[in-house]
Amino acid sequence: MDLYVLFFYFFALLTVISAFVVVFARNIVHAAFALMFTFFGVAALYVLLYADFVAVTQLLVYVGGILVLIIFGVMLTTRMFSVEMKTGTLNILPATIFTAILAGILIFVFSVTDWGVVPDQEFDTTVYGIGTLLVNEFILPMQVAGVLLLVAMIGAVMMAARERSKSQSK
Repeated sequence: MDLYVLFFYFFALLTVISAFVVVFARNIVHAAFALMFTFFGVAALYVLLYADFVAVTQLLVYVGGILVLIIFGVMLTTRMFSVEMKTGTLNILPATIFTAILAGILIFVFSVTDWGVVPDQEFDTTVYGIGTLLVNEFILPMQVAGVLLLVAMIGAVMMAARERSKSQSK
């Protein structure tokens, strides 16, 4: 067993165990921090699949944005430690049937898929390929999106300045 396979199993195990902690944790802070390990594990799996752009996007969007938002939301609530998460037993039978069917499909797919890595294949980074496409073929949509985002930011600053001046004048 080579080092690549060991890394894959380590990050897959990290992702699955931390996902279980997210689902079954009683404390919402512990669940949020376990979610961070889940996101890092998924990003590492993307790196192992040579999808470096998706891995960086995973880190920036989920860990840098959504997870920080969740943690700040939890930390800024006044009843952070008195929050009890209660799970009900409302639809256990349909959920169990659906989970069993999904697990059967996943086990079938895992068993019939050839998981071998082709070592002699040359891999380019996905960032280079995406960057080349954006600069060569999609330059006009990229420029339009950039101008649109600039106009939106200027509008947001103007609205915030207007709201601030109204509140200071009262």
